[in-house]
Amino acid sequence: MKKKIIIIGNMGYVGTVLVKYLRQKYPNAFLIGLDLGIFSHCLSTNEQIPETKLDLQIFGDVKKVNSKILEGSDGIIYLAAISNDPMGNLYESLTTEINYNSCIRWAEASKKAGIKNFVFASSCSVYGAADDSPKKETDPLNPLTTYARSKINAENSLKILAEKSYQISCLRFATACGMSDRLRIDLVLNDFVFSALNTGKIDILSNGKPWRPLIDVYDMARSIDWALHRQGQEFLTVNVGSNDWNYQVLELAENVHSMIPNVEINLNKNAPVDNRSYRVDFSLYEKLAKNHKVNFTIQESIERLIRGIESLKTKKFSKYDFIRLNVLQNYLEKKNVV
Repeated sequence: MKKKIIIIGNMGYVGTVLVKYLRQKYPNAFLIGLDLGIFSHCLSTNEQIPETKLDLQIFGDVKKVNSKILEGSDGIIYLAAISNDPMGNLYESLTTEINYNSCIRWAEASKKAGIKNFVFASSCSVYGAADDSPKKETDPLNPLTTYARSKINAENSLKILAEKSYQISCLRFATACGMSDRLRIDLVLNDFVFSALNTGKIDILSNGKPWRPLIDVYDMARSIDWALHRQGQEFLTVNVGSNDWNYQVLELAENVHSMIPNVEINLNKNAPVDNRSYRVDFSLYEKLAKNHKVNFTIQESIERLIRGIESLKTKKFSKYDFIRLNVLQNYLEKKNVV
């Protein structure tokens, strides 16, 4: 029987990689993407657009459930989100609507349609300010931003919907990094590599001490595949990443420096304390997803970023398009939303 998989929010940084991964892994699957297309032009590739890998691309507002596409589907992946703290803080109501309310509407409709698996892209940012001990799934949460609160609210509401015939997975991802055909440079490691290559400098806005767990976007795609097919608990919240990928911000800059010679690292020693600092324990994921554990090393992610960003010099591109807040603001202003 042919698989039918739906990706809500497929035209972003993660969805772009996920679509290519799923098509390669399941060449005969029927893949559907639904996205408003705000970031569709933010391409960082000279190849065909990723959506050519889909069987059906629907351009639509994720806030409105399209029940027709749910019929006969095996799994649904909810990636749609206002996807970082600056965007969430500026557009709080929109963040709540897309990251939380719309997610639950799709989850309820999916359950009603008889879909067996729902995968939600959550975030390790729910741990917020934390002490030095790596945070486990059972530890108290300390969200500091609208973005983090929206993820927790969605997790809590999804838990109520889960049952034996409707399996729900909430993947608390580490901070994303790595090359995508729709690159983002508003992510810490990606920003450092982009800046090193284009300015010869890495400017760290903090004192470099905050902790950040990272995961390559390709390993994120592999974990989503695992969640779609996992066996076991009807509802699961799990930290997704690797214990080897807990880094302080300065360490990330030093790793980039080791691979791009003659780069100057500038610390902001007078910066206010960045409370968004947390280490995360990924032991549960490594235990459950033995065949989907993180494959990439930070050096491999940096190397792929270097190759990808260098290739952009052969085509016209705008750094503006790789910063999601810029693109979202421009879209909303044109639509007279703000």
